[in-house]
Amino acid sequence: MSLIPLKSEKKEQVPAGSYVGRCYSMIHIGTIVYQYQGETVRQNKLRISFELPNETKVFKEGEEAKPYVISKDFTFSLHEKSRLRPFLEAWRGKAFTEDEIGKFDVEKLISVPAFINIIHSEKGYAEITSASQLPKGLECLAQVNPTQILTYDNWNEELYQKLPNFLKEKIASSEEFRKMKGLALPADYPPEENASLDSSIPF
Repeated sequence: MSLIPLKSEKKEQVPAGSYVGRCYSMIHIGTIVYQYQGETVRQNKLRISFELPNETKVFKEGEEAKPYVISKDFTFSLHEKSRLRPFLEAWRGKAFTEDEIGKFDVEKLISVPAFINIIHSEKGYAEITSASQLPKGLECLAQVNPTQILTYDNWNEELYQKLPNFLKEKIASSEEFRKMKGLALPADYPPEENASLDSSIPF
């Protein structure tokens, strides 16, 4: 059984601080299996990406300045023990009602602005710690990057092929991708009851 390493391609990191951001991408990675602190973990993952339209840089010579972008992966669940639920509640500025929990569509957050806080890990990677509504008086410039929505209900092969290699590999290892492509799961693939929503896992 293949296990996904918990690392991504090294790129220029967003400086630590607080920023005006806008959500432009929702990528359903799918259910993946990996090792965490010596244990096999099975989780359904979602990647949310923000652009920072007020923070731009020329990343390639000859091109125009573009916004920094930053992403965060979550277990794709609004369970009370998940990390996604409190993140979205802080961003929305209100808690979910029980009625909303079963109906909330994360795609509605595309193009929604947020005030996001970013720190650097011990290894030097930029990480989003929180998101909230924009403070009064702050504005977010218009969206620059094209909207990205990748789901298994409405698969977009062209978008998938444009994603970074490390992300494509992670998606391709997922249970949902394998089923969509008619590929069998490994014989030792862990059962669904081994899925984790443990909020102590820091991603």
